[in-house]
Amino acid sequence: MAMPAVPYTLDGAATLHQMLRFHWDKWHAQPADEREAIVAEASEVLGEMEATGKSAIFSLLGHRGDLMVLHFRDSFDALNEAEMRVNSLRLRGFLEVSHSYLSVVELGLYASTSKIHADLAEKGFAPHSPEWEAGAEDVLDRQRKAMAPRLWPDVPPHRYCCFYPMDRKRGEEKNWYVLPLADRQRMMHEHGLIGRRYQGAVKQIISGSIGFDNWEWGVDLFADDPLVFKKLIYEMRFDEVSAIYALFGDFYVGLRFGASQLGEFFAGKSPTWEAPPVEDSSERP
Repeated sequence: MAMPAVPYTLDGAATLHQMLRFHWDKWHAQPADEREAIVAEASEVLGEMEATGKSAIFSLLGHRGDLMVLHFRDSFDALNEAEMRVNSLRLRGFLEVSHSYLSVVELGLYASTSKIHADLAEKGFAPHSPEWEAGAEDVLDRQRKAMAPRLWPDVPPHRYCCFYPMDRKRGEEKNWYVLPLADRQRMMHEHGLIGRRYQGAVKQIISGSIGFDNWEWGVDLFADDPLVFKKLIYEMRFDEVSAIYALFGDFYVGLRFGASQLGEFFAGKSPTWEAPPVEDSSERP
């Protein structure tokens, strides 16, 4: 009996990265009292979003933008509301979108997929039959509940964020999607072992973007020491799945700061940051 080739995934929070370029000349041309009013409005609105733990602001390094605003929400509708709240600010007239990325927090289940398939086949269920689908969904539902904190995260309270999109190769010579599931499972297991060695130094959130954006996955890394990004990603380049099958997009690195410090940022200072108190978000869908 041929097993399905597609691994199961658990899907959670709708995720949006907004990369924004600030028009400094236009800003400095405004009267001081107007600038103060604009900052006060933005600080209040973004502060409310930040207090939920589901939105955060980063000062981007380099030429790809000045700000990155990251949102986690429970649905695309809620994500659109967050985007529109930012767009409705008077500050938005001084911002230009340099890039954005839409995705959904995803946990890949390579190892669990093989076990689920084996258990269902042992029961005599045919792949994709109603009995097969119901049995798989029962297992996945239990795993969704167990993994809820990872599927519906708050923005991790670290100073630095590194975001990048990535694909798996699907060309004529190297094609991830035609490999047997067992081979992909083995390589992803070896890949994951590297990440586990960095637990405590870096927090990683993977989001799936197939059908939502131009790449297949987005990767967010959060840490209090930015050098850990270089060490982790460099080491992973040597494992089989990355060395042979991975393609990477642009990297965005930013320093987190609070909405209350927007005035410092727009005064041309690098704002410091301390983790803000977060509202109780223990309720999860």
